[in-house]
Amino acid sequence: MDRISALKIFVSIVEQGSLSAAAKHLDIERTKVSRHLSELEEWVGTRLLHRTTRTQSLTEAGEQTLERAYQILNLTDDIGAISDRQHNTLSGRLRITCSYSMIDAFLLAAINDFCALWPKVQIELVVADRSIHLVEEGIDLAVRISNDLDPNVIARQIGVCRSVVVAAPEYLSKHGTPDSLQALRAHSCLTFSYFGKSEWHFDKGGNSESVPVTGQLTANISTILLNATLSGGGVSMQPLASVQPYIRSGELVPLLTDWEPRQLGVHLVYSNRRQVTTLLRQFIDFVVERMHREPVWNSA
Repeated sequence: MDRISALKIFVSIVEQGSLSAAAKHLDIERTKVSRHLSELEEWVGTRLLHRTTRTQSLTEAGEQTLERAYQILNLTDDIGAISDRQHNTLSGRLRITCSYSMIDAFLLAAINDFCALWPKVQIELVVADRSIHLVEEGIDLAVRISNDLDPNVIARQIGVCRSVVVAAPEYLSKHGTPDSLQALRAHSCLTFSYFGKSEWHFDKGGNSESVPVTGQLTANISTILLNATLSGGGVSMQPLASVQPYIRSGELVPLLTDWEPRQLGVHLVYSNRRQVTTLLRQFIDFVVERMHREPVWNSA
């Protein structure tokens, strides 16, 4: 038995949720997956999974084996990368997810520079303004803007996202300019449907205030809300980094600037049940260093 291959298959079974899903993910026959699992259980000397026709769960020995499997696979990855480091090369594929606003404001430029530095690296971007399950979707790294992360993931904060309430001059000339937070109730506020009930949170001098807002348009993609705001469709709360060019050009007007929308953490997130490869570690370090050098999300 190739024990390294067996460990990789075992990890895939756990991450994908079944033998069939692991076989599909690895592009191998299910019989091969089943055989490697049986051989691994024989090597360990006990069952690793409780399986029924519909569910599977790890045994106590399975939990311990999974932890050791990640450690062993990380070591084999490090050993395999020795030659790459000696020859100043890095190769492999990363699957990364982020929001549309993150792409425009920061991430795409960072990815382009990283790929230019390492020509043998391939990156697949999954862009979505919703939270994607990292293991089920085969995601190596997520870039998320949130103060409420899943406790079962590993997160490294790389900055804060400051937001601003904005509207186009065309909208304000027709509907007036809100002069207080509560005045937002009388305006058409463009909201993000992913959050359900829309409530905007603000801070000022140690005080906090929340305002329920409504409007004629809600969307699940942030760029749609930005474009609607630019065209005079209403008032919206946007990441400051995304709208600064439009504020400078006069296309958007910042509102209620004595109150600051609640800041959100910008995090690099990965599952604690996925193998952290040398490539992933290198990319994380690259992004962190870049954010320290060019803190776009913290800019005023």
